Amino acid sequence: MRSVIFRSIAIIFLLASCKSSVNNRGEKHVITIATLKGPSSMGMIWMIDSLANTESSNIKVILVDEPIQVRKMILDGTAGFAVLPSTMAAILYNKGFDYSLVAIPVWGTLYLLGNDTTISNWNDLKNSTVHVMAKGMTPDVLFRYLLMKNNITPGEDITLDYSFPTHIELANAVAAGRANLAVISEPLVSLVMNKNKHIHPLLDLNMEWKKQLGAPMAQTAFLVKKELREEQPLLVEQVLTAYENSTIRVNQDARKAAKLMVNYGILPDTLVAFQSIPGSNLHFVRANEIKKEIHEYLKIFFNMNPEIVGGRLPNENFIR
Repeated sequence: MRSVIFRSIAIIFLLASCKSSVNNRGEKHVITIATLKGPSSMGMIWMIDSLANTESSNIKVILVDEPIQVRKMILDGTAGFAVLPSTMAAILYNKGFDYSLVAIPVWGTLYLLGNDTTISNWNDLKNSTVHVMAKGMTPDVLFRYLLMKNNITPGEDITLDYSFPTHIELANAVAAGRANLAVISEPLVSLVMNKNKHIHPLLDLNMEWKKQLGAPMAQTAFLVKKELREEQPLLVEQVLTAYENSTIRVNQDARKAAKLMVNYGILPDTLVAFQSIPGSNLHFVRANEIKKEIHEYLKIFFNMNPEIVGGRLPNENFIR
């Protein structure tokens, strides 16, 4: 308990020290953290709460539903920090946007979900139809890779259906019984299971990935704008430390964290929030400590289809 209290105080102290700055026109300069409603914001919930209760801070967090919304904020330069799938981060970097990868806060959230309890291994999937959102996106490519590593050929041994193009649409379809098998990420897994008691996780794709690669999947990237990293390194370090401490506290004090997730609109129900924390694999690791793991993760996608990471693997300046 002492460590939890200490980390809470540390988060407040760090973020309170990020004082508001005012430009020569008297306007307050606000630095934005763009993140997704899901594991990335779940991990930073104590930081979000501290910022909401620190009037003097010049940092604000914007929560959005889809990665494309975060990407837009990177394209127009309004995001000082951003959380995105690692593959999308690589694409943006390769297109010349000056954002560096500074941490991996989420390590795999994908599961094969369904109502068919006879499925217990990869061979059981032969001659079935599995629904996956957005062809070519991370869940699709990752699932295809695991199928092939388990001697199942997509399009021949199994049918992949892309009728539901977003995470939310696919989750709703599974809950309503309109999709019997689907690749879904937490916390939507817990939401679906609470809506439909006949739905269960059939394969943990994060564990299956680790079996194949010997390391967890570096699925989610925390990015910082180059200008911010170079001009305000202390602030960047304060945010990194606050996010890291927040993630530790979420795992240690999941029930209180779940309540905050509901308070800030990340999830609609405290029970669902609490249940989804273990399967969200929240573990904040500085990117410069795991360069090899990140490279190997992106290399899998590059080998599947180079365009998934922007046509080439990012160079050494991508990770800071």
